[in-house]
Amino acid sequence: MTPYIQVVTTTENREDAEKIARALVEERLAACAQLVGPIESTYWWKGSIETSQEWVCYIKTHESLYDELERAIKAIHPYETPEIIAVSIVAGSNDYLEWLASEVKKS
Repeated sequence: MTPYIQVVTTTENREDAEKIARALVEERLAACAQLVGPIESTYWWKGSIETSQEWVCYIKTHESLYDELERAIKAIHPYETPEIIAVSIVAGSNDYLEWLASEVKKS
């Protein structure tokens, strides 16, 4: 296992995803953020099944920055309950992981 994570959040439009990605990278809470979309999401919301188009933001960071990163996403994100989940990066190329480590805040 590495000490790195990929955090995922979704937004209803590209502009919101870009705003979140830029803020996290500028603040050195993330080494990079990749945007994918539009995608179609189907989910339960307030007792009903909803379907909507969204954009996915994949965020690479150090696990020690997760709490600060989550707070930053929530401060920017327009959703009432944004998806914010993290998965461990169990392995990766040494060159990439060294780059990732060099581009985020030191905890």
